[in-house]
Amino acid sequence: MGREGNDSKKEAFLMAYISTNNRSAAATGETRTALRDFFTGLANGFAAYTERRARTGQMRTLNRLSDAELARMGLTREQIPYHVFRDRFGY
Repeated sequence: MGREGNDSKKEAFLMAYISTNNRSAAATGETRTALRDFFTGLANGFAAYTERRARTGQMRTLNRLSDAELARMGLTREQIPYHVFRDRFGY
């Protein structure tokens, strides 16, 4: 009985280890997905931030021009936002 009881303890230990290991593999996959999603969101946020800064800078530059300078460019002051965002909104 002593040896038979010892073998069943080893078997129970291995089964528990394998079960825990499988859960860890699933958790690792979930962690990778979560990290990928986090960094993708971070990159998208950074891209939006840099685009917004660039467009805001364009609008500031154009708003500093006189009406005569804008007219030479074929723009009116009211057209500045449409000009700056023309690629986004199809103007």
